[in-house]
Amino acid sequence: MFVYLTDMAESEIQRINSAITAVFPDLPVAVLNSVVDTLKALGAETTDDLQYITEGDLLPVLKPVQARRLVVSWAQNISICSNPPASSPSSASTTSTSSSPGGSSTFRPDWVDNFQIPWQKLPEELLQSLERQKRPSPRLRREMIRIVASEIMKVYSNPTKRNTTEIGKRMVAKYPKSLQDVIEGDVVGPGYHSLAKQLQARVDNVKRPNTPKIKKRKPASDGYDTEEVPAKQKASVQDTYGCVNWELKYLPLSETGDSQQEKKEKLKMMFQEMNYNTDDMKKLVQSTFYTQRKDINKGTSIRQLTQEWPFLFNEAGMAAHFQELTGVSLMECFLANVDKKCRRLLSFLKSVDAPKHKQVQDAFIKFQTERGQLDGCPGDIIQMVLLLLAHFGEKEENLFHYVDTTCLAQEVLTEKLPATPCIIVCGSSCFTAGTFMLSIDQEVVNDHITSFIHAFCLLFGSYYCFNIHYPVELRSTLEFFQRYNFFVGIFNNTGYIASLSNEKHVSILVDFYFSASFEHNSWCLYCVKISC
Repeated sequence: MFVYLTDMAESEIQRINSAITAVFPDLPVAVLNSVVDTLKALGAETTDDLQYITEGDLLPVLKPVQARRLVVSWAQNISICSNPPASSPSSASTTSTSSSPGGSSTFRPDWVDNFQIPWQKLPEELLQSLERQKRPSPRLRREMIRIVASEIMKVYSNPTKRNTTEIGKRMVAKYPKSLQDVIEGDVVGPGYHSLAKQLQARVDNVKRPNTPKIKKRKPASDGYDTEEVPAKQKASVQDTYGCVNWELKYLPLSETGDSQQEKKEKLKMMFQEMNYNTDDMKKLVQSTFYTQRKDINKGTSIRQLTQEWPFLFNEAGMAAHFQELTGVSLMECFLANVDKKCRRLLSFLKSVDAPKHKQVQDAFIKFQTERGQLDGCPGDIIQMVLLLLAHFGEKEENLFHYVDTTCLAQEVLTEKLPATPCIIVCGSSCFTAGTFMLSIDQEVVNDHITSFIHAFCLLFGSYYCFNIHYPVELRSTLEFFQRYNFFVGIFNNTGYIASLSNEKHVSILVDFYFSASFEHNSWCLYCVKISC
């Protein structure tokens, strides 16, 4: 443990360090140093004083979410500074495993080492599978995750990823034949990654009622007649997952209601005249972000938004809004990750996945013919999207709607469009089309998109900017792009996750792992279902 030497007692500094690293075990030393220095400046000399620290005190050295997590954790563990009397290993084990159903509020740095995995509480059918070295069914595996996570929460109400990883590692070590990550006889990575991730996901789900809430637009009802659905019924409560600016409480100090309205009218005029400076437009979009979010979050219809905020459906305008909303640059993030990952993902889908799945093999042959001479990045991205749809068994027509090359926006049969964001392809194939359109809620919101890359980024950004649920028919493909960090890296706590349907099993988590332990450095793609 890094010890920051000050005029305070070294033992107290160690305890304060432990209180910080218990919440953020991977916090850089420089940041840890700054946090301790700030606490000292505030007059916190012992761990008893940490309960009086507020979120605002830590904002100069930590991000808002980090500061909030730290303060909440200290509030839950106000007895962190108490020095428990020395006890034997057996008594320590008893103390760590016995607690109230609501979860222990006393932090013990060694609770993971003393945690007893509740094998005796598992169903008999599951125990039989484990003892006979058989792989349990998905249902039994989920039951095991729920039981173990429940016991973890009884011991400590705010376990970290490192804690759940260590427990998952011990579980796999005891029953490797039953629980280890194996594909065709080869161990994937360390072998315990998926189990640890399921444990952490279950813990996060249990803690979810205590996390901030936002409103999200629901898919349209049967018939997709969004006009008849009241605005209040178009939203439901969901988690923010780290969205940095979902709903601003206050106008910027330099703005007033009148100035926001004036800039809004100026944006509308610029859009109508089609003669504007892109940088000036972006600045106006950024400065009116507060009012845009207010209109979107209260359930304003897409049709009305296209009239009031037309630049939100333009490439540069949506990118500016997306940047303010998530802190991530839409196009730059996507292209940077495509450059690093697209060809390797295509290599896996072609060489490993296609021979095993007929639908992927058929799609690959079809797309090779359609692609023709289209080489480079655009062709690779189109093929990647289409092959992923085939891999997950999701229909292409749920994402793309094909019209004639010369079709105009007013000629599109909108009643045949899905209610969720959809790319309208002007041509018979994504590879040969020169123009694309974007529709949302069966409204054509952008009728002149000249590249597939821009169209796909606009489609993905729409789910975030307008609080739209992923459709059930496309959830695996869209979730893959999100979780594989093509757009937003939620596993790094920097992004924002668009919700799936309100089913018991809330999402399909798609991970794409590279395992250096494989003889040929092969790529492995697999799905893990997480129960809520």
